[in-house]
Parts: sequence; C-alpha cells; structure tokens
Amino acid sequence: MKFNETLKDITLYEAGKPIELVVREFGIDPKDVVKLASNENPLGTSPAVANVISEHASKAHLYPDDSMYALKDGLAKKFGISDSEVIIGAGSDQILEFIARSLLSPQDSVLMTKITFAMYEIYAKQMGAKIIRTPSYVHKADEFIEAYNKYKSKIIYLCIPNNPIGDCMTKAEALKVIDAVERDTLVVVDGAYMEYASFKDKACEITPQEILKYPNVIYLGTFSKAYGLGGMRVGYGIANEALIRQISKMRPPFNITSLSLAAAIAALREDEFIARSLALHAEQLIRYEEFAIKNSISFIPSYTNFITYLFDEPLNSTEITDALLKQGVIIRNLASYGLNAIRITIGTAKQNDRFFDSFLPLLKRL
Repeated sequence: MKFNETLKDITLYEAGKPIELVVREFGIDPKDVVKLASNENPLGTSPAVANVISEHASKAHLYPDDSMYALKDGLAKKFGISDSEVIIGAGSDQILEFIARSLLSPQDSVLMTKITFAMYEIYAKQMGAKIIRTPSYVHKADEFIEAYNKYKSKIIYLCIPNNPIGDCMTKAEALKVIDAVERDTLVVVDGAYMEYASFKDKACEITPQEILKYPNVIYLGTFSKAYGLGGMRVGYGIANEALIRQISKMRPPFNITSLSLAAAIAALREDEFIARSLALHAEQLIRYEEFAIKNSISFIPSYTNFITYLFDEPLNSTEITDALLKQGVIIRNLASYGLNAIRITIGTAKQNDRFFDSFLPLLKRL
C-alpha cells in the first residue's frame, strides 16, 4: 500500500502515559499510582460540571447542537466579543489542524520556537510545509522577527505560555512579533495555559479582545487545563469573522459530543472552581521551585501548571522517569525534545508529597 509521501517525515505524537498502562506493566494498585504527566487539573472536574455531564448522559444518543450557540455565546460574553468570532474544536489542537489545512502547501513554511507543542510541526508536515525554528528553546521576540524576515513563513506559532517547557512571552513581546509581520502571515497565539500565566503575571496576559484588531491573528484556548475537562476534548479559536468563516470550512459536523458541549457550557460558569484551581497551583508550584533550589536542580520558571527540571550529567532524565514509573509516579520525560529534562504537572499537596518522597532518594542514589 502506498501512503502519502508526507508521512515519511512525521513522528507520532507522544502522549503522557496513562494510569492503566502503569497498572498493567508493573502490577501497581491503581490507587497507588500518581499521574503528573499530562497537565490535567489535579482537582479534577468541578462537581457542578460533573453533575451536568451525568444529567446529559441519558441524551448521549442525540447529536449535539451543531451551531454550538450556547457555548459560543458564553465565550463571547466572557471575552467581550461576537459569537461569530468563535470556532469550537475537539480540543484546541483540532483547530490547529483546521488552520494548517486551510493555509499551507508544500511551498510554505511555518515558524516556531526550538521546543514547543509538537502538533504545530505534525499538522504542518501533513500539508508538506517546511518547519523553521528559532535558535532558542524559549520564546524570544527578536529571534522570531529575524527568522520571519528571512523566510516569510505562512504561519507563526506563539505558544503563550509554552508547552512543553513552561516559558512565557510577555504581551509586549508577542505584540512586537505580531506588528512586525505582513498581514498575509497568520499568527497563532496558543493560550492553552493562559489562565495560569495571567494569574502569575499580568504582563503575560493576552486576551482575545486585544488581538481581534489584527486581521491575521487567531487566539486559541481550551477547557482541558484550568477548567478540568481534558477528557471532554473542547477547545476554541477566536479571530475576526472573515478568518473564522474560512477555517470553519474545514470543520466536520458534530465535531464535539453532546456531553462535551454541555460540560463546557457549564464550566464557563465555574469562576470559583477556576480561582481555587489557580490558587492551589500557585501555592504548590513554590514547593517545586524551593525543592529545586535546595537540591541544586536547574529549572525553567513556569507560567503553566507544570514545571521543567533540567539535569546535568550524570543525572539522566530517561533513567529518572523510568525509575519513578516503577514506583507508580508518572511524569514526562523530555528526552524526545532533545532535553535532559523532566516535566512534572503540579498536583495536589498529597500528590506532590508522593513525588518528592519518591524523587529525593532517587536523586541521592544517582
């Protein structure tokens, strides 16, 4: 069977290991497994939203409202925009796919930082586009502008803050990049972790309303992180109406489920749950920073719900990740990104205790 030639140069996306896999491989009781690998909300889903999901379970045989009016209207009111400026996806990464399919051809290139969300590259390569990366693995405005002036890329991806390592551009730096590019280039501001960045530092906060004045910018957000709905797969894109109309042509009908739609609508009302989630995260993040400093571990200052620890020899991120896995502690190894580093989702106090209790003896032994 002959497959499309573009598939030859595409690496499969590596998701965080599920609890079920650790249970099967190591025979660990599920209740003894701590998952700190996929940047999920450690508080889970808001109880009120969980109730809505249960209530709508009996309607699972019905297709959702394909206009998604109530969700779009809720987002429009939240951000002070029009519902015609919103598109809904099965996670914000589906909107990334719509964007790539709408704009890219083998003659085009896309621009991103050295280490960032893997799906930018995957979707671009599916369309045969070339990948251009800045020299640094953190976002630097001048590097983006220099690379853009050289290659005139069709799409620029700004992951603000950046997954998988946690750095963050300020709004001023992002706008510097946006102002420097031609209007035929689309700038994607991926704000999947924006709630965490804006809670930590208002200088990093970018709101959809602020970028709508640019006809060539789209803001992406998600319900998977702060809202605690990773399993529901709901994301959104916000841009001017003309841009939304074009990429919507790539959207299949009923691309999120009835349960997902109901959950996201309810989640928009859960301001107290979001505030509690962000406060817990900020409190527990300090523990990881203090632990790193005390044990002479380098780390990237985080504006997300995870932290990246960087190692020098003889410490090895793969050995550390595998050793913790055997103890039922799931974290993310960043070796596939070319870093001797691990990424840990910030959990509850109890989950974080488990990480430190497992990691510290290992650190001393290695």
